Amino acid sequence: MRTDFDFAPYRRSTIGFDRLFDLLEASMRSDNGSSPPFNIERHGDDRYSITLAVAGFRPDEVEIVAQNNLLSVTGRKAEDDGATQYLHRGIPAGAFDRQFQLADFVVVEGASFEDGLLRIQLKREVPEAMKPRRIEINGRTGQPANDLLEGPAHEAASDAA
Repeated sequence: MRTDFDFAPYRRSTIGFDRLFDLLEASMRSDNGSSPPFNIERHGDDRYSITLAVAGFRPDEVEIVAQNNLLSVTGRKAEDDGATQYLHRGIPAGAFDRQFQLADFVVVEGASFEDGLLRIQLKREVPEAMKPRRIEINGRTGQPANDLLEGPAHEAASDAA
């Protein structure tokens, strides 16, 4: 079964979707099995969470960094003292680095670590200046809107003189 998909024909016929195709291609390449499995959940219109299964890691061995719409979760195991002899090692002991591309205005609210699961809470906070606002139209019936506009006060004084 072939897992590669060529997006080149779609790139030629679209404008402005380059980032979408880049993200799809990157996600297909980056799943190399060394990263922990994860869930992304939605909790309402503007709240999300990412849950990563980080069995075998302690909270002090995991680092979360959010910068420029990129969330990075990195795990580094402490050095093994070599006293334990493993007959089979199924729990991942190597380092991992998982990155998530965040949408604009999504911020990390916090993180918790419980039962081998790392939960990262996210919230979408759109600044007031970016939110759509309704503009009321003032005007008198039958009069064009241009007649209601006034120039700066210094222009009105020079026109009167």
